[in-house]
Amino acid sequence: MTIKTINGLPVIEPNWSVPAHIKAYSTTRLGGFSSAPIDGLNLALSVEDDRDDVIKNRARLMDALNLPEPPRWISQTHSTIVHDASALEAICEGDAIFTTTPNQVCAILTADCLPIILTNEAGTFVSAIHAGWRGLLNGIIENTLSACHHMDNTTIAWLAPAISQKAFEVGPEVREAFMESNPQYADCFIDSERTHHFYADLYSIARKKLTDFGLKAHNIFGGDYCTHSSPDLFFSYRRDGKASGRQATLIWMDV
Repeated sequence: MTIKTINGLPVIEPNWSVPAHIKAYSTTRLGGFSSAPIDGLNLALSVEDDRDDVIKNRARLMDALNLPEPPRWISQTHSTIVHDASALEAICEGDAIFTTTPNQVCAILTADCLPIILTNEAGTFVSAIHAGWRGLLNGIIENTLSACHHMDNTTIAWLAPAISQKAFEVGPEVREAFMESNPQYADCFIDSERTHHFYADLYSIARKKLTDFGLKAHNIFGGDYCTHSSPDLFFSYRRDGKASGRQATLIWMDV
């Protein structure tokens, strides 16, 4: 994963092995028009930011990355709902989106939750997933992989910037819920300084779910940033609360 500047806009480009026509990026908070405390490239209309600034930020994203169309945004609710981008006529509730149609831009917004993007070795589909702990627990990854009918053992995943384990403390009920679904999730939690609390590793949980569904471990990339620990680079809801914007993760087939 590397940070590069494209037409004046700093973005993160996945370091993964995919066909050349697969384009994917994660934004940072750098390079936008929003004012403090949500200063930078906030791309969410749902936060306490000036709407005109968000629209300008989205336009800058379009121009800098030379997107073939406006991103297909969804209204994220920590659900397990997956949408086919080709069937979307308006913004719908859901937490994953996929397409087999070239030049449709799948996009999700995050500020600590885990963005996951998918394609395969042939580059015949793309998908973007918003995976918080609730979505991971309840099956957003499994639902998305099931919906992507081109999914096979050549599927490739990239885990985009999210909160790291050292910054993501959860209560005992979260660990218990994962342990009830599969005791092997014990390895994804470590004790925190507070009694009966734990640090959860979203990246490790996602990797386990992806490999359990059939992905090869060597086809899972990323998982090496922490949104919470990088205030100059990323928005973080756990760090900043309502004063947090959202960064975007986007993927499309440029054909």
